[in-house]
Amino acid sequence: MHLQPKHPPSLDTRNLNSLWGSVIAETLARSGVGRAVISPGSRSTPLAFALAGHPAIESVPVLDERSASFFALGLAKQNMRPVVLVCTSGTAGANYFPAVIEAQEAGVPLVVFTADRPPEMRSCASGQTIDQQRLYGDHVNFYHELAVPEASLALLRYLRQTIAHAVERALAPMAGPVHLNAPFRDPLAPTADGGAAAALAAGVDWERFFGHLSPAPAVRLSSEIPSLDPSVRGVIIAGPALAADGAAHAACVGAVSRRLGWPVLADGLSPARNHASLVPHLVTRYDAILRDPQAAQALRPQAVLCLGEWPTSKVLRSWLEAGDAPVHFVTERPDNRDSLHGATRRVVATLDELAHGLPAAREPSGYERLWHDHEVRAAAALDARLGAEAALVEPKAAWLLGRLLPRFSSVSVANSMPVRDIEFVWPANDRGVRIFFSRGANGIDGTLSTALGVAYQGARSVLLTGDLAFLHDSNGLLLRPRFKGSLTVVVINNRGGGIFEHLPVAQFGPVFEEYFATPQEADIAKLCAAHGVEHVAVEDWAHFESLVASLPEAGIRVLELWTDRKRDAAWRKEAFASALAPG
Repeated sequence: MHLQPKHPPSLDTRNLNSLWGSVIAETLARSGVGRAVISPGSRSTPLAFALAGHPAIESVPVLDERSASFFALGLAKQNMRPVVLVCTSGTAGANYFPAVIEAQEAGVPLVVFTADRPPEMRSCASGQTIDQQRLYGDHVNFYHELAVPEASLALLRYLRQTIAHAVERALAPMAGPVHLNAPFRDPLAPTADGGAAAALAAGVDWERFFGHLSPAPAVRLSSEIPSLDPSVRGVIIAGPALAADGAAHAACVGAVSRRLGWPVLADGLSPARNHASLVPHLVTRYDAILRDPQAAQALRPQAVLCLGEWPTSKVLRSWLEAGDAPVHFVTERPDNRDSLHGATRRVVATLDELAHGLPAAREPSGYERLWHDHEVRAAAALDARLGAEAALVEPKAAWLLGRLLPRFSSVSVANSMPVRDIEFVWPANDRGVRIFFSRGANGIDGTLSTALGVAYQGARSVLLTGDLAFLHDSNGLLLRPRFKGSLTVVVINNRGGGIFEHLPVAQFGPVFEEYFATPQEADIAKLCAAHGVEHVAVEDWAHFESLVASLPEAGIRVLELWTDRKRDAAWRKEAFASALAPG
């Protein structure tokens, strides 16, 4: 007896659009995509039904497309696997643009579907229709407009291969976003079409059709490991890194340091700071050390090995530029990441390959001990000053988080001053905290939504942010009813943009205050109440310590610290400049 080949249970054959959508969803799932973020709309109906109904894909509905895109960005950062984004036609996709840019610059995989009207309904004033062709320009790894669905096995094969290829391009040769524009004709809802789609599906051997698909690997280029001389005065720069396994990353950094005997200047966003025992010769207070002209001169290197990215610290980058030492820049990305434009040789390799390809281990040099002595002095001075500080100064919040957060929790860090305070004062520790950040384009877009994505079904998490970044993305609070996880938001409320207090423009009175500092008067407590989110006004440091030493099991909580940005700018300038002053 001849048996009809069975099709996957997720395949919806009620009409052509639903079949088309479910082939897309099944291909995504078999290519290793397990999460989708969907915003409401009509034109995207076939995609929304297919993804929401697929047993291997978790779909999360998010009202605001900008918030949705950054939430997806945070989800993708958890394990650096592609996350799907789906929106309707018109301006909806334009709201994805900032997150798409961040994903490209930071190397985070996203698969973006913008639903669209068919070609005959464009350029004729039909509703909710704009030109979506190459909407994101050169900010995606791959763009393709899908064919309008047709009852054709050949086109279903095309659809399968195109979706699988898009997932591959989201991962290789460099992770980033891809854009698929998906036109659909009516009917958009999965209403029955009289059996035409079912008849087409009945003639397909679906196990053979999908059988060759598997999770797309991350393809990487490689190049020869450099020959480095351990006898020269060299420094290792451990830059920001979104490592899925922070301990493994830190262990590789430590192995490189042991082989060369060179000190490791670890950025506040490097896993090395939170797995300090794995990294010998670790230096964390370099920003304060290098503000001292004598120390900066005495510590000039003869060689620099940069791992991954240049650090956040402007002081460190300026010191490296002034020294003009030869640089070996180690990265897994094929694009140019050397913003210092020095005498740089790019090495495309993993840290593990680098560690195993370097010369044999050696004893530390006098240069390493010089760095160690400066580190001990600067760390002791800053820790003593921060420990004794009773006023709610901004850097102390970052310092206390680094000392008190539960082991293996995660921290998302906003741009502007929070990320700089992390670099300035986050201590070397072995708490295994995982730090997330958006340093691709360095903007404040989507700060809260990204942190919610990071925390979704993950470790208990904290977001350290300023008031402007929090308010800029306050629609992220709309996720509260569907949020699964624990996120504590620490809002440093200095009534404006504190980072501008550190720039020359701060001298220019009323214009500076209105157009740069941009003071705001929003009542964050009432905003949280409107969304049903817990709000706590921090009274003093003892109160703050009790709030962050343990984190809630679930839900969103906002801790608000009222600070003085002008006072804190002066505090930073004086404290970091005097860290190496004679006692």
